[in-house]
Amino acid sequence: MTTPAVAEQAPRLPWRRQLAPRCAAGAARLLVRLPPARLHRVLGVVSKGSRPAGYAEVARARRSVVSVSTRCAGLGCLQRSVATVLLCRARGRWADWCTGFRTEPFGAHAWVEADGRPVDEPGELSVFRTVLAVRRPDGHRSTSGHGVRPSEGSRS
Repeated sequence: MTTPAVAEQAPRLPWRRQLAPRCAAGAARLLVRLPPARLHRVLGVVSKGSRPAGYAEVARARRSVVSVSTRCAGLGCLQRSVATVLLCRARGRWADWCTGFRTEPFGAHAWVEADGRPVDEPGELSVFRTVLAVRRPDGHRSTSGHGVRPSEGSRS
């Protein structure tokens, strides 16, 4: 993935609060090596039985994984987004996981949404066309089974 190009800063977590984010970042590092379709299926299965996560909760999870992983803080948008949804899922919640691309200039990106909007993403994501998404399972948007949506078309 190619966007954003600047490392993010997050406050350092106390040692006792680093275990779950570190586990999520480690698991995400392994999962992002899967082919995209398989990653999509795995996240779809993981999302089952969860409740929707709110924006503030997802933002805290995102900051947590950024604070414990230099890859998640930098150019690792795919790992950061997967780690964020995994950390939310460890708490019984699910946020919308999305990947997409833009054509002018070409770029790919992965991000997490909550309450219908991207969570703490720099820049304008409306230029990205969503290719893969695992939506929250509560029917927030029309879905094709278990909150999994293989393609969504243009973001608006």
